[in-house]
Amino acid sequence: MDTASATTSLLAALPARISAIVRARAADAPDAPALKQDGRTWNYAQLAQEVDAHAALLRQLGVRAGDRLMVVGENCVAQVALIFAAAELDAWVVNVNARLSAAEVANIGRHCGARRVLYTVDASPEARQHAAHDNAQPHGALMAGPLNQTCSPEPVEAGNGQVAALIYTTGTTGHPKAVMLTHRNLLFIAAVSSTLRGLTPHDRAYGVLPISHVYGLASVMLGTLYAGACLVLSARFSSAAMLRAIVDDRLTILQGVPAMYARLLEQAASAVPLASHLRFIYAGGSPLDPSLKQQVEQLLGLPLHNGYGMTESSPTISQTRLDAPRTDTSVGTVIPGVDVRIVDAGGADVAPGEPGELWVRGPNVMKGYYHEPELTAAAMREGGWLNTGDMARQHADGALFIVGRTKELIIRSGFNVYPVEVETALNAHPGVVQSAVVGRAVAGANEEVVAFVEADGRNPPSVEQLRAYLAQRLSPYKCPSEIVIMAALPAAATGKILKGQLKALAQDMSAKKTQETKK
Repeated sequence: MDTASATTSLLAALPARISAIVRARAADAPDAPALKQDGRTWNYAQLAQEVDAHAALLRQLGVRAGDRLMVVGENCVAQVALIFAAAELDAWVVNVNARLSAAEVANIGRHCGARRVLYTVDASPEARQHAAHDNAQPHGALMAGPLNQTCSPEPVEAGNGQVAALIYTTGTTGHPKAVMLTHRNLLFIAAVSSTLRGLTPHDRAYGVLPISHVYGLASVMLGTLYAGACLVLSARFSSAAMLRAIVDDRLTILQGVPAMYARLLEQAASAVPLASHLRFIYAGGSPLDPSLKQQVEQLLGLPLHNGYGMTESSPTISQTRLDAPRTDTSVGTVIPGVDVRIVDAGGADVAPGEPGELWVRGPNVMKGYYHEPELTAAAMREGGWLNTGDMARQHADGALFIVGRTKELIIRSGFNVYPVEVETALNAHPGVVQSAVVGRAVAGANEEVVAFVEADGRNPPSVEQLRAYLAQRLSPYKCPSEIVIMAALPAAATGKILKGQLKALAQDMSAKKTQETKK
């Protein structure tokens, strides 16, 4: 069967709701382990019972089909059960990481118009604080905020085109942006992700990536359960806990962002390969630099597979193949059922191998941005294409390479500087844990390159050492005008570096210097 026929068959076989994943596994293998957390295991039959109990609670709390159900918390069994319970009711789940500020949580609540806000207080002290602020009332292991009488339910659609989840993109301060992902979107990625990783019911995957993020929700949580495998849940990341889980929980699958692997390397006592049951390790969510990839592979004794995606594509767009690991920084080939184009500023396809803006089309593409038709129109192109806003190039073998974000491109004295190239050079230095490069506006419609570096505390380099190191590896126009060494780079709960904050900081630093010069 060719790829197109296989994709058609897969899509035709997808159920109407993501909750069918649990139902199917509870019927086929009720005693198989589904979730594990803090030493306790729930089999698929017990998980199905948890879903039923939480669905009954939602009905008791007045949640209806088409309502938005906001869940403020961190990874736990109750959060997983609520996601599937909301699906049973045809409600839209809005997962919010409890470590966001009160203002950010309130912004999301107002924007989505949630019928109810539930807090997973047993798994998150921060969720308990938010619950207290909302005058929430206890309901077993959860607390529930007051009923929003003004909430208007959205129309319920037949089939799996119904919205399953609203995912708020990183940095939801001021003007929140919510991505509408359907049951079809999420089921497609769960099925494809599970297949590409070769998951079986005997696998044990680590569930530390926040389920409030699309990577943790679709690829990790849903993909693992779709295969009937066991998900070992962790409320938040700790390198020590991750190291223990690899050994004690006999993990076979490990998925994370590069920052997590960087922390793991710091935690490990040596570079000697770690004895484990791992058979597949994967990085996504942000660029993977070659030096980190090499060190992780040495520690874990496996190829570190790479991939690429975004919230608007549920998230996966490409992934390196299990049977064809790569030694370069490619994000792999496009997953089955998805098409890509690489275009110039006018929307015309670029020459093979040339960089351009990446467009994607397939069953993974979002329904749109909630209550934002203008933003949806700006992101979508004729023919169902999504403009990712990322710059990429594609090699003759189909491998994709991400050059950087279109908006992050730095134009310095007329030359294009892609931050990822400078970051890759910096991250290769043995004293650098991770780095982030941003552009800073200067006079004459010009920009300069500013690098923020998180140094290894055991062997921190000086700014002068980093300058000398880069001078040997980069063209002069690519070398940073300023290098700032920080104890830790600002990051989201997923580990993704918050470049928006760093860009604002870089601009602030420039303004302060200007003021001091004038004094």
